[in-house]
Amino acid sequence: MPPTIGGLVDYLFVPRLDTRVENEHFQQELISAMTRVLDSGQYIGGPEVESFEHEVSNFLGVEHAIGVASGTDALTIALLAIVGIEAQDGEVITSPVSYCATGSAILRAGLQPRFVDIDEESFNLSPELVEAAIGPEIRAVLPVDLYGRVAEIAQIRLAAGNRPVIEDACQAFGAKTPTNEFAGTLSNVTAFSFFPSKPLGGYGDGGLVVTRDSNVADLVRIIARHGSRERYYSEFPGFNSRLDALQAALLRVKLSRVKSARLQRTHIARCYQEELKDLTWLRLPQDVEGHAWHCFTIRVLNNKREHLIRYLKDRGIEVVVQYPAPLHWMPPFKTGQCLPIAEQLCSELLCLPIWAGMSDAQINHVIQAVRFAGKMI
Repeated sequence: MPPTIGGLVDYLFVPRLDTRVENEHFQQELISAMTRVLDSGQYIGGPEVESFEHEVSNFLGVEHAIGVASGTDALTIALLAIVGIEAQDGEVITSPVSYCATGSAILRAGLQPRFVDIDEESFNLSPELVEAAIGPEIRAVLPVDLYGRVAEIAQIRLAAGNRPVIEDACQAFGAKTPTNEFAGTLSNVTAFSFFPSKPLGGYGDGGLVVTRDSNVADLVRIIARHGSRERYYSEFPGFNSRLDALQAALLRVKLSRVKSARLQRTHIARCYQEELKDLTWLRLPQDVEGHAWHCFTIRVLNNKREHLIRYLKDRGIEVVVQYPAPLHWMPPFKTGQCLPIAEQLCSELLCLPIWAGMSDAQINHVIQAVRFAGKMI
């Protein structure tokens, strides 16, 4: 535990994320990596990208890792590679509580989302509800490892039967299952994001597709390079989706720190758990072993969320509602479904600051402000 502060400090700035603090500990390594790329004169592909893909494969224990331009591209290309380039019908079961990229990827792959309600404790897809939704029109299942907690991938694969499982692990790099497997290693194919706020955050956009299937890996590479096996010859419309050498070099520096950063976030999460557990107007996320803690997401009950947001903002604490509306309410994905757990959670969820490098004073300020807020709102 951080040292206890006797009372609430009136104002202390606590950003939702501060990558500058994280970078301070290895800034010279980052500068050296950038210099290495600049000196090489090779900015697209090449040894930096190849080395990063190899190092990620070894880290996760999978056969194939392919760098792409973003997490959204990773999802889209993974779907196309495993469901089919020419897929023009069918549905993909997925979560209604996720970033819109999850739904967009399904549409961009020529398919339609079939949203299934989520478990109110894990915030992830329920394997039982997935099994109940399986029908002849379902082409694949796309679970989301929301907030850094790995979905029940093994059980979802059983529920999916012979249908492929594409894992959206964009928020869960370095997370582990209760049986100690890394996120992304139990599904048919997995997408990761290197957006700066993610557990393995880059310095711009970037993404990754991982799989154990050599045929899928080959197809991912072809789709990501304009549908080309050979230069200047395209077999089908593809994407221009490449992880650039500069991002790869910087990510190589951060890859070795994924575990230590996750453990720092776990420490913060457990401080929050211990000091806020008696507040009856909150529901805290479950503390499961291996959680990446991309977000520490509480449920604010009794319609108090907006009041809490204002109270914390006035005291310098940045919080975010992630996500304010379920996907099935949004125009691109509107299905007319009623998914009561997802809809209720979107009215209650709130993410508190959590990032490697938070000071004890910042952690305590968040704790004390939330506790004081209960007396004021």
